[in-house]
Amino acid sequence: MQPATRGKQHAMLNCDRRTNRLLSLLSDNDYERLRPHLSQVVLDYKKSLYEALRPIGHVFFPIEGVASLVITTADGASAEVGTIGSEGMAGLPICLGDSDAPSSVYVQVPGTALRMDAHIFRGELDRSPTLNLIMIRYAHAFFNQVAQSAACTHLHKVEQRCCRWLLMTRDRMPTDDYLLTHEFLGMMLGVRRTTVTDVMGSLQKAGLIRYRRGHVTILDREALRRRACECYDISRLEFDRLLGDTASAPRTDKRHRLVSEVG
Repeated sequence: MQPATRGKQHAMLNCDRRTNRLLSLLSDNDYERLRPHLSQVVLDYKKSLYEALRPIGHVFFPIEGVASLVITTADGASAEVGTIGSEGMAGLPICLGDSDAPSSVYVQVPGTALRMDAHIFRGELDRSPTLNLIMIRYAHAFFNQVAQSAACTHLHKVEQRCCRWLLMTRDRMPTDDYLLTHEFLGMMLGVRRTTVTDVMGSLQKAGLIRYRRGHVTILDREALRRRACECYDISRLEFDRLLGDTASAPRTDKRHRLVSEVG
């Protein structure tokens, strides 16, 4: 089955899944103003969400799947510098008062998202201090993730970093089985595909995962977590600190917000 087909099936099957974490934190008033402008879209593999130095037309709130923030150099080489899943949004420059960025964002792990016109979203940010506060918190959390990843790349072994990325991807997906290509892993880890093959083979031999034809199945999450570096827990706890559903967050109820409510 092709990734695009799998993505379309996700879109049909997950209409009653909870929405994105950021949307779940909004006050009732903020959420109701955004809701009519949100539409569910399929995140097919390699789908471009926005391109470098071009106007950002939409912001995306992933429900499942993973998008990569990618920098491309003048000679055509690319590096993944950050990832975005159900905890965040693609289109962060809009929250910071900009309309484009030197980076691109495209889908690495298929899924679904809620999409909104960037101009309308910018207007809602100007209108609502509480919405703006949540997006600033997310910007801080995302910056911390990128900084942690930069340190991780220099300080930790490839296998530790691979376990971290496998866990981060699993956190953004509805099941233990998901698409994860050699290309994406190599870009995330900054290594060649042969190294990816060796590391994934080692984890599979140890009984932690099953990996075939670009599909990962997590078999022993706790063992995988023990092999990961501390960066996984540091990043996760930092997101919880800044974006947790706590008394300090401007959320007025605990009602689940479902994908079926929007669009």
